[in-house]
Amino acid sequence: MIRLLVGAVAAGAIAGIARHRALLSASGQWTAFALGVLAAAAGLAWAALLVAFFVAATSLTLWGADEKLRLAERTVPRGRERNALQVVANGGVYVLLALLFTRAGDARWALGALGALGAASADTWSTEVGTLLGGAPRSIATARALPIGMSGGVTVAGLVAGLGGAAFVGAIGAAFLPLPWAPAAGLATAAGFAGSVGDSLLGATLQSKRYCDRCNEWTERRVHPCGYRTRHRAGVYAVTNDVVNLLATVVGAVIALVLASYVGV
Repeated sequence: MIRLLVGAVAAGAIAGIARHRALLSASGQWTAFALGVLAAAAGLAWAALLVAFFVAATSLTLWGADEKLRLAERTVPRGRERNALQVVANGGVYVLLALLFTRAGDARWALGALGALGAASADTWSTEVGTLLGGAPRSIATARALPIGMSGGVTVAGLVAGLGGAAFVGAIGAAFLPLPWAPAAGLATAAGFAGSVGDSLLGATLQSKRYCDRCNEWTERRVHPCGYRTRHRAGVYAVTNDVVNLLATVVGAVIALVLASYVGV
């Protein structure tokens, strides 16, 4: 009960601050609070890692925000507030597997959780750094040049940053949890980075792509900056960026589980 109370107070404070800073929508605030409480129920170490992920991701989001908005204005929808679906897409699989580890005590669930959060971290770091410093991205599937901010595009700077984001979660998570540090950190880093690469592949192949017929430009905005309503033209209509982000955390978790079973961590 004390752990839940501490988790509720901390989650409420952090989600409230994020809402005040326009980083979370109203639905995102309550969803972040709920995930924080559930992470605390799994253990304070799990909650602390979730906070570390959120602080790092938020810091990178705020870093050069105006310039990133200018660079990707014609591609990415405006607004940095994360809604409930976006919060679940980043942290839902992580919290679920953390709870399974607490209940079953199997280290593979812990590593799966780190793989899931590592994928979310790698994707965020890759996107934020790649948008600002990476220059023109290329499709991971076709190597064709893409507009800045378009899903499925990768840059060298973004890939390096993604590896750093996965290593950040892997190193801290392995230090916080009762796991052998070096193999656990390495496995979580590899799985998280692979999940981020999977995110790019899914973004390039399955994610819905829209097109502005007035400007003859690909975009992810429903209404282009010119004021013209865009239309779905490629990918699967129902597969949004949020769906891809959720699937990427699943990929990171599954790869971590497979690797953990194979190497016997």
